[in-house]
Amino acid sequence: MARLKVSPTRSSLLRLKKDLAMARLGYTLLDRKREVLTMNLMHMAHDAEAVQRQVDELLAEAYAALRVANLTMGREMVDWASLATVGQAEVRVLLRSIMGVVVPTVELQGEPPALAFGLGDTTAGLDEARRKFRQVLELLPTLAESVSSVWRLAAELQRTQRRVNALEYLFIPQYDETVKFIEESLEEKDREERFRLKRVKSLTAEG
Repeated sequence: MARLKVSPTRSSLLRLKKDLAMARLGYTLLDRKREVLTMNLMHMAHDAEAVQRQVDELLAEAYAALRVANLTMGREMVDWASLATVGQAEVRVLLRSIMGVVVPTVELQGEPPALAFGLGDTTAGLDEARRKFRQVLELLPTLAESVSSVWRLAAELQRTQRRVNALEYLFIPQYDETVKFIEESLEEKDREERFRLKRVKSLTAEG
């Protein structure tokens, strides 16, 4: 590890020791942040995977029911029934912080879209498809929240890991070596000064 290019003086030593202490404190804090981010990331990734799997299953069931409805009712009747559904879903996004990382909380608001036709006008397949798609709609905010949080936490964890590595493998060792070099240089100067003083005293006594 290459040393820093500084003069081996006491003022430099004091400054470097102060910087080194701050670097070690920063490493401790960043390492703790890395642990918390990793824990939250693993938890949210697990949740996102579970919700994604549930959404995939519901969509498969919904499209299967829709295919049955198309066969029993006809495509035109199914299209008419879908156009007869009125209303819209509203999404509310709130922000919160996890170790300085802003992540969303996504909420679905409003009542389910109202039917403009009677249930007797449709088949069980269409009713089942509508119910499954509604369940998917209710899960999408949770999925969006989980996936977005995972990406943001993963990006911050990557940045934190780079900083931890820079401190652990570059900054701290470099400063340690420089501090050691300056301390050894100053000790050597002190020994030379003491030897010089003894030599002067010896010459003075002989004179």
